Amino acid sequence: MPLVTTESGKKLFVTEDGRKLVTVIPGDGIGPECIDATLKILEAAKAPLVFEIREAGASVFKKGLASGVPQETIESIRKSRIVLKGPLETPVGYGEKSANVTLRKLFETYANVRPVRELPNVPTPYSGRGIDLVVVRENVEDLYAGIEHQQTPGVAQTLKLISDKGSEKIVRFAFELARAEGRKRVHCATKSNIMKLSEGTMKRVFERVAQEYPDIEAQHIIVDNAAHQLVKRPEQFDVLVTTNMNGDILSDLTSGLVGGLGFAPSANIGNEVAIFEAVHGSAPKYAGKNVINPTAVLLSAVMMLRYIEEFAVAELIENAVLYTLEEGKVLTGDIVGYDRGAKTTEYTDAIIANLGQKPRNAQVRSYRAVKLPQISPEPAYVKARSRRIVGADVFVESDLLPEQLGPALEELAAGSAFRLKMISNRGTQVYPPTGGLTDLVDHYRCRFLYKGDGEARQDDIVDLVQRVGSRFRWMQIEVLQEFNGEPGFTKAQGEA
Repeated sequence: MPLVTTESGKKLFVTEDGRKLVTVIPGDGIGPECIDATLKILEAAKAPLVFEIREAGASVFKKGLASGVPQETIESIRKSRIVLKGPLETPVGYGEKSANVTLRKLFETYANVRPVRELPNVPTPYSGRGIDLVVVRENVEDLYAGIEHQQTPGVAQTLKLISDKGSEKIVRFAFELARAEGRKRVHCATKSNIMKLSEGTMKRVFERVAQEYPDIEAQHIIVDNAAHQLVKRPEQFDVLVTTNMNGDILSDLTSGLVGGLGFAPSANIGNEVAIFEAVHGSAPKYAGKNVINPTAVLLSAVMMLRYIEEFAVAELIENAVLYTLEEGKVLTGDIVGYDRGAKTTEYTDAIIANLGQKPRNAQVRSYRAVKLPQISPEPAYVKARSRRIVGADVFVESDLLPEQLGPALEELAAGSAFRLKMISNRGTQVYPPTGGLTDLVDHYRCRFLYKGDGEARQDDIVDLVQRVGSRFRWMQIEVLQEFNGEPGFTKAQGEA
């Protein structure tokens, strides 16, 4: 089977008779039922696909594999580059990492795509508002890099990592998706008013890249206002691109606007591999009862068909789903109640019977291929014209009060290349005192600035840390740098 690269940059394995290989992971709980229904519909629609069934999730964890993803599944994905999967669970007491996260990390699926739209006969408080939007979430960086440290017995830290490269990939993907789906507006939601360096990176990249897409309206929005506006007037949004944690929260919010996770498809897309899955979990209490709604998995398969540029089959299936819902004769229990809802198999058969039908009111968008961003693989993606070390933040654990800690550090630093500028506690300056009232913990950031006119040396910082460490327990050092004449660090609350 040759590996084919499409004009839009996707890598696919295609058989001699033109079918495209898909790795299928049935998953846990209700997953196998949803996948079975979806495969039956794909077959009935004559989708030109061939499937390779593989394992991941709970059954694998119970065999003792900590990742939840066996090597034969990884090899299948490396071959096919396309995955359709049911929900996976991470059983308590087995494994260390989520199998879902393992798959996303292994294959650098940096773009999480969550479309939501109003569906016929799925009543919500927003029915009739015409909600039809896509959340594009950065899927690799941010707090979800998972780098955490217990710095004192009572203070934990998580590192929030946002890169220019990661931001550019996700922002370009959002604009390319807007073009492919005929959408006219992209909002970028960040908390850059508070996290000016990390979240600010996404904002600055968005504003730079937006200039290359003059055909699409670009607007930045503070993320808390985005949440407010999504509840107040969701129909104003078209594409919403955001950082990882913001996107995790907002995408669940948007699913709630149109009927919940049972109708929420998603894709995790990278430049090498794309994974398509429902947003909902494995719902074990419904497993094997033939009552679950497979729509989310089925619509994920529709997203997959469009990704591999099988647009006609995707439209055929989506029209059948919308027609079935609009007709209202065969609806599942999550819509009308499990005491009278259709069985999973009945709903599946109804969609198959309605292939070729078109809904009267609901419309299917016209789609083109999404062009994948091509970003340089070079690690040093951004190069500074100039840089210099101007100081160091030394984080220390101490039960002293600031008025005791400050003079002690000043004394220790007296013979070094640095002077103590300030001490903060949980981000607020507490020494020199500002007159504020701060509830203290035993975790202090101690900011030292270089006394000289040029650049501090690494050896100077080592000497400073040794001096501080002769009396105090330290757990972290952050080198303070200027890039292109601008500080690469922020001030504490109250710091002059």
